[in-house]
Amino acid sequence: MDAAERRIVGFTAGSHGLVHTYELSIPILLTVWVERFSTTAAALGVVVTLGYGLFGVGALPGGILVDRFGSKPLILACLVGMAGSFLLVSVAPTLPVLTAAIAIWGLTASVYHPAGLSLLSKAVERRGTALGYHGIGGNLGIALGPLATALLLLAFDWRLVTAALALPALAVAAYGVTVDVDAALQSGDVEDPDGVDPDGKDPNGESSDSAGGTKGEVSLSSLATDTRALVAGGFLIVFAFVTFSGLYYRTFLTFLPDLLGDVLGGLVDLQIVDPESPYADQFDVGRYLYVAVLTVGVLGQYLGGRIADRVPPERGLVAVMTVLSALALLFVPATGAVATFVAVSLALGVALFTVQPLSQATVAAYSPSEARGLSFGYTYVGIFGIGALGSTLAGTVLTRAGPRELFVVLAVIAALGALAATAVARFATRRD
Repeated sequence: MDAAERRIVGFTAGSHGLVHTYELSIPILLTVWVERFSTTAAALGVVVTLGYGLFGVGALPGGILVDRFGSKPLILACLVGMAGSFLLVSVAPTLPVLTAAIAIWGLTASVYHPAGLSLLSKAVERRGTALGYHGIGGNLGIALGPLATALLLLAFDWRLVTAALALPALAVAAYGVTVDVDAALQSGDVEDPDGVDPDGKDPNGESSDSAGGTKGEVSLSSLATDTRALVAGGFLIVFAFVTFSGLYYRTFLTFLPDLLGDVLGGLVDLQIVDPESPYADQFDVGRYLYVAVLTVGVLGQYLGGRIADRVPPERGLVAVMTVLSALALLFVPATGAVATFVAVSLALGVALFTVQPLSQATVAAYSPSEARGLSFGYTYVGIFGIGALGSTLAGTVLTRAGPRELFVVLAVIAALGALAATAVARFATRRD
């Protein structure tokens, strides 16, 4: 990558990490909010559901806006909006104000994935590698963000902590203002299937976003036209795959800390926080391994990006989903010994996150440039929206059966994902 491309990757990776830092700091803060707002876990559950719901469903309108107004402005709006929402959280006097703040976070954060991924898929020549580094940023936010929040809460009041959490987003936004997207397009041989030249003009001389999508009015007719263009190339098959990957992701991770803790709790005595602390459950042995599983996902993101630059990403997905199916079947048998259990758990972390850059590269390869933001909007409705049903699925299976049956279900989901990826390779039309 040249200097301009590296700046784009740094900007998007940092933004990605912060989106997930805020997303996963909210559950840590719930333990404080129950007491401070004199409310119930059920009421706060509704608050969080609202924020997370907007985070998922907002990806589709976010993708539409990306194709009309450009990636960079929306990423900057996302960062400023998330910072503003956490500043509002820090001064929230009542539960309704807190609810509004969390809703603002969900709405502003929802535009990030279609905006960031559209930008990377168009402005960086080595797309797979760029998506891998972008995923690494996200994984660091997923793994270290909530841990940092919990540690800060041990030393400072929650209002000060939430105000401090707003500062990194403002810093990354300030850096993003200096990132020149046009320079990246001018310096590399990036795909240009729509006739948009590096100066941001289409053949008719109209201004367009350098990261993709002609700027213009957002309308139902334009949405229908772009959706038809996606469907015509077999994007429904790609959508089926990303939905299976989202189901696997949520089903696996939702109750993973408890599952890991149940297996390791009686085998390893490791505690650094007073058991009476309201944050003690954030530091049990299961959560240490959970953080490790998320952290080794950094390696998976890197591997997925490198693979995507060397082979058709949809073929890589067939192999990785097959591995995930096999690892799911090995999970429960591996609980017989700490060493094998930790090894399989970490292998699952690597494989799970190897999927992401491969999946994102596949979405980019099977969507037209002018509808790239929309394609990622649909993608994250599938991953975060429909995929959210994985939490219900996991809870139901664990309640009615147990971990063994849960991981059989995961194996089936991964196998279906492998079949969907095979169908993409055989029946969908590449649009690069």
